Amino acid sequence: MFFRFAGLWRHPDFMKLWVGATVSRFGSQITFLALPLTAVLVLDATPAQMGILMAMGTAPALVFGLGAGVWVDRRKKRPLLIATDYGRALLLLAVPVLAVLGVLRMEFLYVIALGLGMLTLVFGVASRSMLPSLVARDELVEANSKLAIGRSGAEVVAPGIGGILVQVFTAPIALVVDAATFVVSALAIQSMRAPEPEPEPSEGGDAFMREAWRGLDFVVRNRVLLAIAGVVGGIAVFNSMFEAVWLLYVSKDLGLGPVTFGIMFSVGSVGFMAGAVVAERLIAWLGIGRAIVIGVVVAGLSDLATPLVGGSVIAIVFVLTTASFVFGVGATIYGIAQESLRMAATPQSFQGRMHGVMNTLGMGLIPIGALIGGFLGETIGMRPTLFIAAGGELAAVLWLLLTPVWRMRELPSLADDASDS
Repeated sequence: MFFRFAGLWRHPDFMKLWVGATVSRFGSQITFLALPLTAVLVLDATPAQMGILMAMGTAPALVFGLGAGVWVDRRKKRPLLIATDYGRALLLLAVPVLAVLGVLRMEFLYVIALGLGMLTLVFGVASRSMLPSLVARDELVEANSKLAIGRSGAEVVAPGIGGILVQVFTAPIALVVDAATFVVSALAIQSMRAPEPEPEPSEGGDAFMREAWRGLDFVVRNRVLLAIAGVVGGIAVFNSMFEAVWLLYVSKDLGLGPVTFGIMFSVGSVGFMAGAVVAERLIAWLGIGRAIVIGVVVAGLSDLATPLVGGSVIAIVFVLTTASFVFGVGATIYGIAQESLRMAATPQSFQGRMHGVMNTLGMGLIPIGALIGGFLGETIGMRPTLFIAAGGELAAVLWLLLTPVWRMRELPSLADDASDS
Protein backbone atom coordinates (compact mmCIF):
# COMPACT_ATOMS: atom_id res chain seq x y z
CA MET A 1 0.00 0.00 0.00
CA PHE A 2 1.12 3.57 -0.69
CA PHE A 3 -0.41 5.05 2.47
CA ARG A 4 0.31 3.81 6.00
CA PHE A 5 0.05 5.41 9.43
CA ALA A 6 3.71 4.77 10.15
CA GLY A 7 6.99 6.66 10.08
CA LEU A 8 6.52 10.38 10.63
CA TRP A 9 2.77 9.95 11.14
CA ARG A 10 3.87 8.82 14.62
CA HIS A 11 6.17 11.83 15.19
CA PRO A 12 4.24 14.13 17.63
CA ASP A 13 5.84 17.47 16.77
CA PHE A 14 5.93 16.78 13.06
CA MET A 15 2.22 15.98 13.23
CA LYS A 16 1.52 19.30 14.95
CA LEU A 17 3.38 21.09 12.20
CA TRP A 18 1.46 18.97 9.67
CA VAL A 19 -1.92 19.84 11.23
CA GLY A 20 -1.08 23.55 11.31
CA ALA A 21 0.11 23.56 7.70
CA THR A 22 -2.87 21.53 6.47
CA VAL A 23 -5.53 23.62 8.18
CA SER A 24 -3.84 26.81 7.02
CA ARG A 25 -3.70 25.46 3.47
CA PHE A 26 -7.43 24.74 3.58
CA GLY A 27 -8.16 28.38 4.31
CA SER A 28 -5.60 29.64 1.83
CA GLN A 29 -7.31 27.71 -0.95
CA ILE A 30 -10.51 29.57 -0.14
CA THR A 31 -8.57 32.85 -0.33
CA PHE A 32 -7.00 31.75 -3.62
CA LEU A 33 -10.54 31.67 -5.01
CA ALA A 34 -12.25 34.36 -2.92
CA LEU A 35 -9.71 37.21 -3.08
CA PRO A 36 -9.44 37.41 -6.89
CA LEU A 37 -13.18 36.78 -7.21
CA THR A 38 -13.73 39.72 -4.87
CA ALA A 39 -11.78 41.79 -7.40
CA VAL A 40 -13.59 40.31 -10.42
CA LEU A 41 -17.18 40.06 -9.16
CA VAL A 42 -17.38 42.88 -6.60
CA LEU A 43 -14.97 45.45 -8.05
CA ASP A 44 -15.11 44.48 -11.77
CA ALA A 45 -11.30 44.32 -12.07
CA THR A 46 -9.55 44.53 -15.45
CA PRO A 47 -6.77 42.12 -16.58
CA ALA A 48 -4.15 44.74 -15.66
CA GLN A 49 -5.65 45.16 -12.18
CA MET A 50 -5.66 41.39 -11.70
CA GLY A 51 -1.99 41.32 -12.65
CA ILE A 52 -1.24 44.05 -10.11
CA LEU A 53 -3.20 42.20 -7.41
CA MET A 54 -1.18 39.03 -7.98
CA ALA A 55 2.04 41.03 -8.10
CA MET A 56 1.35 42.75 -4.76
CA GLY A 57 0.95 39.41 -3.04
CA THR A 58 4.37 38.19 -4.11
CA ALA A 59 6.40 41.42 -4.41
CA PRO A 60 7.81 41.14 -0.84
CA ALA A 61 9.78 38.04 -1.84
CA LEU A 62 11.59 40.01 -4.54
CA VAL A 63 12.41 42.93 -2.25
CA PHE A 64 12.92 41.20 1.12
CA GLY A 65 13.61 37.56 0.20
CA LEU A 66 17.35 37.57 0.94
CA GLY A 67 16.95 39.62 4.11
CA ALA A 68 14.14 37.39 5.34
CA GLY A 69 16.47 34.41 5.09
CA VAL A 70 19.08 36.08 7.31
CA TRP A 71 16.39 37.19 9.76
CA VAL A 72 14.98 33.66 10.04
CA ASP A 73 18.45 32.12 10.49
CA ARG A 74 19.01 34.40 13.50
CA ARG A 75 15.72 33.63 15.27
CA LYS A 76 13.81 30.64 16.56
CA LYS A 77 11.30 29.55 13.97
CA ARG A 78 8.26 28.65 16.07
CA PRO A 79 7.46 32.18 17.35
CA LEU A 80 7.73 33.48 13.78
CA LEU A 81 5.26 30.88 12.52
CA ILE A 82 2.76 31.73 15.26
CA ALA A 83 3.02 35.50 14.77
CA THR A 84 2.61 35.30 10.99
CA ASP A 85 -0.47 33.07 11.36
CA TYR A 86 -2.21 35.58 13.64
CA GLY A 87 -1.15 38.47 11.42
CA ARG A 88 -2.63 36.90 8.30
CA ALA A 89 -5.90 36.21 10.12
CA LEU A 90 -6.26 39.90 10.99
CA LEU A 91 -5.51 41.04 7.43
CA LEU A 92 -8.08 38.70 5.93
CA LEU A 93 -10.76 39.89 8.33
CA ALA A 94 -10.23 43.42 7.00
CA VAL A 95 -11.74 42.47 3.61
CA PRO A 96 -15.27 41.58 4.82
CA VAL A 97 -15.22 44.50 7.24
CA LEU A 98 -14.44 46.96 4.43
CA ALA A 99 -17.03 45.29 2.21
CA VAL A 100 -19.76 45.54 4.85
CA LEU A 101 -18.87 49.21 5.37
CA GLY A 102 -19.18 49.75 1.63
CA VAL A 103 -15.68 51.21 1.22
CA LEU A 104 -13.84 48.26 -0.37
CA ARG A 105 -11.68 49.31 -3.32
CA MET A 106 -8.92 47.71 -5.40
CA GLU A 107 -6.34 49.86 -3.60
CA PHE A 108 -7.33 48.23 -0.30
CA LEU A 109 -7.02 44.77 -1.85
CA TYR A 110 -3.53 45.70 -3.09
CA VAL A 111 -2.45 46.68 0.44
CA ILE A 112 -3.98 43.57 2.02
CA ALA A 113 -2.37 41.34 -0.62
CA LEU A 114 0.99 43.02 0.06
CA GLY A 115 0.68 42.40 3.81
CA LEU A 116 -0.33 38.79 3.27
CA GLY A 117 2.64 38.39 0.95
CA MET A 118 5.09 39.71 3.54
CA LEU A 119 3.80 37.44 6.30
CA THR A 120 3.60 34.43 3.98
CA LEU A 121 7.21 35.02 2.96
CA VAL A 122 8.41 34.81 6.57
CA PHE A 123 6.16 31.83 7.31
CA GLY A 124 7.41 29.92 4.27
CA VAL A 125 11.10 30.50 4.99
CA ALA A 126 10.71 29.70 8.69
CA SER A 127 8.66 26.51 8.21
CA ARG A 128 11.02 25.09 5.58
CA SER A 129 14.08 26.04 7.66
CA MET A 130 12.57 24.36 10.72
CA LEU A 131 11.87 21.02 9.02
CA PRO A 132 15.50 19.73 8.69
CA SER A 133 15.98 20.26 12.44
CA LEU A 134 12.71 18.48 13.23
CA VAL A 135 13.33 15.29 11.20
CA ALA A 136 16.41 13.36 10.07
CA ARG A 137 18.03 14.08 6.70
CA ASP A 138 16.96 10.70 5.29
CA GLU A 139 13.36 11.52 6.33
CA LEU A 140 13.15 14.72 4.28
CA VAL A 141 11.46 13.16 1.24
CA GLU A 142 8.98 11.41 3.55
CA ALA A 143 8.34 14.63 5.49
CA ASN A 144 7.81 16.72 2.38
CA SER A 145 5.59 13.99 0.90
CA LYS A 146 3.40 13.92 4.00
CA LEU A 147 3.18 17.70 4.11
CA ALA A 148 2.14 17.58 0.45
CA ILE A 149 -0.55 15.00 1.27
CA GLY A 150 -2.00 17.44 3.79
CA ARG A 151 -1.83 20.35 1.36
CA SER A 152 -3.38 18.39 -1.47
CA GLY A 153 -6.12 16.99 0.76
CA ALA A 154 -7.06 20.55 1.68
CA GLU A 155 -6.99 21.48 -2.00
CA VAL A 156 -9.46 18.68 -2.80
CA VAL A 157 -12.01 19.82 -0.23
CA ALA A 158 -11.54 23.59 0.07
CA PRO A 159 -12.29 24.86 -3.46
CA GLY A 160 -15.73 23.22 -3.56
CA ILE A 161 -16.58 24.68 -0.17
CA GLY A 162 -15.06 27.99 -1.24
CA GLY A 163 -17.18 28.12 -4.38
CA ILE A 164 -20.34 27.53 -2.35
CA LEU A 165 -19.32 30.15 0.23
CA VAL A 166 -18.66 32.70 -2.52
CA GLN A 167 -21.97 31.89 -4.22
CA VAL A 168 -24.05 32.03 -1.03
CA PHE A 169 -22.28 34.61 1.15
CA THR A 170 -20.20 36.60 -1.44
CA ALA A 171 -16.43 36.44 -1.90
CA PRO A 172 -15.42 38.88 0.89
CA ILE A 173 -17.41 37.03 3.55
CA ALA A 174 -15.85 33.72 2.49
CA LEU A 175 -12.48 35.07 3.68
CA VAL A 176 -13.67 34.87 7.30
CA VAL A 177 -13.23 31.08 7.08
CA ASP A 178 -9.62 31.51 6.00
CA ALA A 179 -8.93 33.84 8.92
CA ALA A 180 -10.22 31.19 11.33
CA THR A 181 -7.94 28.52 9.84
CA PHE A 182 -4.85 30.66 10.47
CA VAL A 183 -5.83 30.87 14.14
CA VAL A 184 -6.16 27.07 14.30
CA SER A 185 -2.75 26.74 12.65
CA ALA A 186 -1.15 29.07 15.20
CA LEU A 187 -2.63 27.07 18.10
CA ALA A 188 -1.32 23.79 16.66
CA ILE A 189 2.21 25.16 16.26
CA GLN A 190 2.10 26.66 19.76
CA SER A 191 1.59 23.14 21.15
CA MET A 192 4.90 21.83 19.74
CA ARG A 193 7.38 20.81 22.43
CA ALA A 194 10.64 19.84 20.69
CA PRO A 195 13.50 22.26 21.51
CA GLU A 196 14.84 24.28 18.61
CA PRO A 197 18.55 24.68 17.83
CA GLU A 198 19.94 27.99 19.00
CA PRO A 199 20.05 30.46 16.08
CA GLU A 200 23.08 32.47 15.02
CA PRO A 201 23.52 35.64 17.09
CA SER A 202 22.31 38.88 15.54
CA GLU A 203 25.04 41.43 14.87
CA GLY A 204 23.02 44.00 12.91
CA GLY A 205 24.37 46.75 10.70
CA ASP A 206 26.66 45.82 7.85
CA ALA A 207 26.92 42.25 9.18
CA PHE A 208 23.28 41.68 8.19
CA MET A 209 24.01 42.54 4.57
CA ARG A 210 27.19 40.45 4.59
CA GLU A 211 25.20 37.44 5.80
CA ALA A 212 22.60 38.00 3.09
CA TRP A 213 25.37 38.07 0.50
CA ARG A 214 26.90 34.90 1.95
CA GLY A 215 23.56 33.16 1.51
CA LEU A 216 23.36 34.20 -2.14
CA ASP A 217 27.00 33.27 -2.72
CA PHE A 218 26.41 29.86 -1.13
CA VAL A 219 23.59 29.09 -3.58
CA VAL A 220 25.52 30.35 -6.62
CA ARG A 221 28.62 28.30 -5.76
CA ASN A 222 26.65 25.10 -5.12
CA ARG A 223 25.94 23.48 -8.48
CA VAL A 224 22.93 21.56 -7.15
CA LEU A 225 21.29 24.64 -5.62
CA LEU A 226 22.13 26.80 -8.66
CA ALA A 227 20.43 24.27 -10.94
CA ILE A 228 17.32 24.24 -8.75
CA ALA A 229 17.33 28.04 -8.59
CA GLY A 230 17.26 28.27 -12.38
CA VAL A 231 14.19 26.09 -12.83
CA VAL A 232 12.40 27.63 -9.83
CA GLY A 233 12.87 31.11 -11.31
CA GLY A 234 11.79 30.10 -14.81
CA ILE A 235 8.63 28.37 -13.64
CA ALA A 236 7.78 31.31 -11.36
CA VAL A 237 7.76 33.77 -14.26
CA PHE A 238 5.81 31.69 -16.76
CA ASN A 239 3.35 30.10 -14.35
CA SER A 240 2.46 33.52 -12.93
CA MET A 241 1.89 34.78 -16.49
CA PHE A 242 -0.50 31.86 -16.92
CA GLU A 243 -2.35 32.40 -13.64
CA ALA A 244 -2.65 36.17 -14.12
CA VAL A 245 -5.13 35.69 -16.98
CA TRP A 246 -6.44 32.15 -16.35
CA LEU A 247 -9.35 33.12 -14.09
CA LEU A 248 -10.52 35.89 -16.41
CA TYR A 249 -10.19 33.68 -19.49
CA VAL A 250 -12.09 30.77 -17.95
CA SER A 251 -14.83 32.96 -16.43
CA LYS A 252 -15.35 35.46 -19.27
CA ASP A 253 -14.27 33.65 -22.45
CA LEU A 254 -15.30 30.12 -21.44
CA GLY A 255 -18.28 31.17 -19.31
CA LEU A 256 -17.68 29.21 -16.10
CA GLY A 257 -19.03 30.44 -12.74
CA PRO A 258 -17.89 30.29 -9.08
CA VAL A 259 -19.59 26.99 -8.18
CA THR A 260 -18.20 25.37 -11.33
CA PHE A 261 -14.72 26.66 -10.40
CA GLY A 262 -15.01 25.10 -6.98
CA ILE A 263 -16.17 21.70 -8.25
CA MET A 264 -13.56 21.70 -11.03
CA PHE A 265 -10.73 22.62 -8.64
CA SER A 266 -11.81 20.03 -6.07
CA VAL A 267 -11.96 17.16 -8.57
CA GLY A 268 -8.81 18.31 -10.33
CA SER A 269 -6.95 18.71 -7.05
CA VAL A 270 -7.14 14.98 -6.50
CA GLY A 271 -4.05 15.08 -8.72
CA PHE A 272 -2.15 16.88 -5.98
CA MET A 273 -3.19 14.16 -3.55
CA ALA A 274 -2.23 11.43 -6.00
CA GLY A 275 1.15 13.06 -6.62
CA ALA A 276 1.80 13.39 -2.88
CA VAL A 277 0.83 9.79 -2.15
CA VAL A 278 3.01 8.25 -4.86
CA ALA A 279 5.89 10.76 -4.67
CA GLU A 280 8.05 8.98 -2.12
CA ARG A 281 8.09 5.68 -4.01
CA LEU A 282 8.20 7.30 -7.44
CA ILE A 283 11.20 9.43 -6.47
CA ALA A 284 12.96 6.32 -5.13
CA TRP A 285 12.26 4.55 -8.44
CA LEU A 286 13.10 7.38 -10.86
CA GLY A 287 15.82 9.01 -8.81
CA ILE A 288 15.58 12.49 -7.30
CA GLY A 289 16.87 14.31 -10.42
CA ARG A 290 14.68 12.64 -13.03
CA ALA A 291 11.66 13.08 -10.77
CA ILE A 292 12.21 16.86 -10.88
CA VAL A 293 12.52 16.87 -14.69
CA ILE A 294 9.48 14.66 -15.30
CA GLY A 295 7.39 16.67 -12.85
CA VAL A 296 8.09 19.92 -14.71
CA VAL A 297 7.31 18.38 -18.12
CA VAL A 298 4.01 16.88 -16.96
CA ALA A 299 2.88 20.14 -15.35
CA GLY A 300 3.82 22.24 -18.37
CA LEU A 301 2.05 19.98 -20.85
CA SER A 302 -1.14 20.03 -18.77
CA ASP A 303 -1.33 23.84 -18.89
CA LEU A 304 -1.50 23.73 -22.68
CA ALA A 305 -5.03 22.31 -22.33
CA THR A 306 -6.55 25.65 -21.28
CA PRO A 307 -5.91 27.63 -24.49
CA LEU A 308 -6.70 24.52 -26.58
CA VAL A 309 -10.04 23.61 -24.97
CA GLY A 310 -13.40 24.39 -26.60
CA GLY A 311 -16.90 23.03 -27.13
CA SER A 312 -19.74 22.61 -24.66
CA VAL A 313 -19.53 23.58 -21.00
CA ILE A 314 -19.44 19.89 -20.04
CA ALA A 315 -16.53 19.26 -22.41
CA ILE A 316 -14.66 22.32 -21.15
CA VAL A 317 -15.11 21.34 -17.50
CA PHE A 318 -14.02 17.76 -18.22
CA VAL A 319 -10.87 18.79 -20.08
CA LEU A 320 -9.85 21.47 -17.58
CA THR A 321 -10.53 19.16 -14.64
CA THR A 322 -8.40 16.44 -16.22
CA ALA A 323 -5.65 18.97 -16.94
CA SER A 324 -5.81 20.16 -13.35
CA PHE A 325 -5.43 16.55 -12.15
CA VAL A 326 -2.38 15.98 -14.36
CA PHE A 327 -0.88 19.33 -13.35
CA GLY A 328 -1.32 18.40 -9.70
CA VAL A 329 0.56 15.13 -10.11
CA GLY A 330 3.46 16.73 -11.96
CA ALA A 331 3.74 19.86 -9.82
CA THR A 332 3.62 17.89 -6.56
CA ILE A 333 6.32 15.41 -7.57
CA TYR A 334 8.49 18.30 -8.79
CA GLY A 335 7.91 20.27 -5.58
CA ILE A 336 8.62 17.41 -3.17
CA ALA A 337 11.74 16.34 -5.05
CA GLN A 338 13.34 19.77 -5.45
CA GLU A 339 12.53 20.91 -1.90
CA SER A 340 13.98 17.72 -0.40
CA LEU A 341 17.11 17.99 -2.56
CA ARG A 342 17.80 21.61 -1.67
CA MET A 343 17.22 20.97 2.06
CA ALA A 344 19.64 18.02 1.97
CA ALA A 345 22.26 20.06 0.10
CA THR A 346 22.28 22.87 2.70
CA PRO A 347 23.80 22.98 6.21
CA GLN A 348 21.35 23.89 8.99
CA SER A 349 23.05 27.24 9.54
CA PHE A 350 22.26 28.24 5.95
CA GLN A 351 18.72 26.87 5.68
CA GLY A 352 17.02 30.25 6.15
CA ARG A 353 19.24 32.07 3.68
CA MET A 354 18.99 29.30 1.10
CA HIS A 355 15.19 29.33 1.31
CA GLY A 356 15.30 33.12 1.21
CA VAL A 357 17.13 32.99 -2.10
CA MET A 358 14.73 30.38 -3.48
CA ASN A 359 11.73 32.40 -2.29
CA THR A 360 13.17 35.47 -3.99
CA LEU A 361 13.14 33.51 -7.23
CA GLY A 362 10.06 31.36 -6.69
CA MET A 363 7.86 34.15 -5.32
CA GLY A 364 9.77 37.34 -6.04
CA LEU A 365 9.69 36.82 -9.80
CA ILE A 366 5.94 36.18 -9.76
CA PRO A 367 5.10 39.92 -9.85
CA ILE A 368 7.17 40.27 -13.02
CA GLY A 369 5.42 37.34 -14.64
CA ALA A 370 2.00 38.53 -13.43
CA LEU A 371 2.53 42.04 -14.80
CA ILE A 372 3.75 40.62 -18.12
CA GLY A 373 0.75 38.30 -18.21
CA GLY A 374 -1.67 41.12 -17.50
CA PHE A 375 -0.05 43.34 -20.14
CA LEU A 376 -0.03 40.63 -22.79
CA GLY A 377 -3.60 39.69 -21.91
CA GLU A 378 -4.75 43.19 -22.77
CA THR A 379 -2.54 43.67 -25.85
CA ILE A 380 -2.42 40.33 -27.69
CA GLY A 381 -5.33 38.60 -25.94
CA MET A 382 -5.65 36.12 -23.11
CA ARG A 383 -5.53 32.93 -25.22
CA PRO A 384 -2.17 33.71 -26.91
CA THR A 385 -0.80 34.69 -23.50
CA LEU A 386 -1.75 31.28 -22.12
CA PHE A 387 0.07 29.56 -25.01
CA ILE A 388 3.24 31.60 -24.38
CA ALA A 389 3.13 30.92 -20.65
CA ALA A 390 2.66 27.15 -20.99
CA GLY A 391 5.48 26.98 -23.55
CA GLY A 392 7.77 28.88 -21.20
CA GLU A 393 7.06 26.42 -18.38
CA LEU A 394 8.19 23.56 -20.61
CA ALA A 395 11.30 25.46 -21.69
CA ALA A 396 12.38 25.85 -18.05
CA VAL A 397 13.27 22.17 -17.91
CA LEU A 398 16.06 22.68 -20.47
CA TRP A 399 18.11 24.37 -17.72
CA LEU A 400 18.05 21.18 -15.64
CA LEU A 401 19.16 19.04 -18.58
CA LEU A 402 22.33 21.14 -18.78
CA THR A 403 23.24 20.39 -15.16
CA PRO A 404 24.20 17.20 -13.26
CA VAL A 405 21.02 17.37 -11.15
CA TRP A 406 18.85 15.35 -13.55
CA ARG A 407 21.27 12.39 -13.25
CA MET A 408 21.21 12.34 -9.42
CA ARG A 409 19.44 9.34 -7.89
CA GLU A 410 19.73 9.98 -4.15
CA LEU A 411 19.88 12.91 -1.75
CA PRO A 412 23.47 14.10 -1.17
CA SER A 413 25.17 13.44 2.14
CA LEU A 414 26.13 16.68 3.83
CA ALA A 415 27.61 17.22 7.30
CA ASP A 416 25.98 20.07 9.19
CA ASP A 417 29.38 21.34 10.20
CA ALA A 418 30.40 21.84 6.57
CA SER A 419 32.28 24.97 5.80
CA ASP A 420 30.14 28.11 5.63
CA SER A 421 32.57 29.89 3.39
